[in-house]
Amino acid sequence: MNPNENKICPPDVNEIDASLRAPLLALFGGAALWLVLGLVLGLIAGIKFHAPDFLGGCPVLSYGRAVAAANDLVLYGFAMPAALGVILWIFARLSGMPLVLPMVPVVAANLWHVGVLVGVAGILLGESTGYAWLEFPRAAAVIIFAAFLLIAVSAAGTFGWRRERALYPAHWFLFASLLWFAWSYSTANLFLTSVYVPRGVVQSIIDWWFTNNVVFIWLALAGVGMGFYFIPKLSGRPLANSGLALYAFFALIFFGTWCGIPTGAPVPAWLPVVSTVAAVLTLPAIIAIAIVNWRTTSFGQTKCGGGPFCFVRFGMMSFVLSSLLYLLPACPHMGKVLQFTWFSFGQTQLQLLGFFAMIVFGAVYEILPRTSGLALPFPGLVKAHFGLNALGVLLFAVPLLVGGVEQGLVLKAGGPVADANHAALFWLRISTTGQLLILLGALAFALNIFVMTIKWKLALAKSVWAAVKAPLPEAEVKA
Repeated sequence: MNPNENKICPPDVNEIDASLRAPLLALFGGAALWLVLGLVLGLIAGIKFHAPDFLGGCPVLSYGRAVAAANDLVLYGFAMPAALGVILWIFARLSGMPLVLPMVPVVAANLWHVGVLVGVAGILLGESTGYAWLEFPRAAAVIIFAAFLLIAVSAAGTFGWRRERALYPAHWFLFASLLWFAWSYSTANLFLTSVYVPRGVVQSIIDWWFTNNVVFIWLALAGVGMGFYFIPKLSGRPLANSGLALYAFFALIFFGTWCGIPTGAPVPAWLPVVSTVAAVLTLPAIIAIAIVNWRTTSFGQTKCGGGPFCFVRFGMMSFVLSSLLYLLPACPHMGKVLQFTWFSFGQTQLQLLGFFAMIVFGAVYEILPRTSGLALPFPGLVKAHFGLNALGVLLFAVPLLVGGVEQGLVLKAGGPVADANHAALFWLRISTTGQLLILLGALAFALNIFVMTIKWKLALAKSVWAAVKAPLPEAEVKA
């Protein structure tokens, strides 16, 4: 008897990638579409702010509705489903086994996109909840949360049944991101969109808490987790100093969650003080992530030529910069200058489009050819996309940051609000150019994904048709 005949042979990489093909195409395809639509709405909102007559007769595209829909499309329509697809692939690869319940994420992806459609339609029709980053109506929030739970079940199952039992820094960050979104999104919706909503300033406190935990903590956990997987993979070097990565992980989730309360908020004084102290304690975690990233990428074997490594490296550098800018207003002196200005909006866009989106772009360009078995239809557009997005982020976020500082200095000196807005007008016009470049890059990204999806579906249809037309095997006649 052969002693090895009862052993289960581990699946090869192609089998693992094949199990992820349909879920990732559904998640990435919808994410690319929502990104383009979100950037179009953001561009309309940006133009309307310094040209109020632009589409002035269309109430559906008023500034308040357009900017809320644009922000939620980029976060919930693009960033989250794309990140969940990357998480599924990383978990399957690190687990050494195919995706558990592979059809569940396919159903969940379509359910997620339906929820985003319902939410955006609700915002544009005037049914927004009015809470920042939580504008989707309750029906859309329920659909999105149900879709997230389905994807999380598949990811957790793949993680729990892994053949490779070792845990890596990417595991810590990515698994925590699943728990973090489930907790923060459900809690905020329970308190702010349920029947019994708390009254007064408590609503603002809950919304500040939610914004900090989703836009800062969740993006950091998911984005850094993806970066800690792809940087060693693409640079050809192991992740430097896992101890620092572990410290950054715990410091981020223990202290970072207390940030987000503005220094001048009309709340009990201890809340802004705690937020300021938490920001100071979170700063070493950001520095630790910067050190790990620098030590891993500085001596790597991969040259930055506009491919996936360039996207991920740019995204990690943007994370450090955007996080430092996020913690800056926690200083009372700086907070008094920067509050009520464009500075916060510029920092958020740098975090979303410069940090998180760039890492997701690099991950998708690395993953899709492996899972689909097809080369990118337009590989030259990848390098063009990197240049457009990198330059666009700089022209979009930096002018908003500078304009916010000028705006805050005018307000601090006692100048009227009109003068403060006029001081930022020049920088807002420059930022519109950056939005246009980012939109062109997103179109290149979407074109690659859509053409690859069409090619895969055509190949699948041909194989199914060939199987249907194939003659049935003749039955063996027993003697």
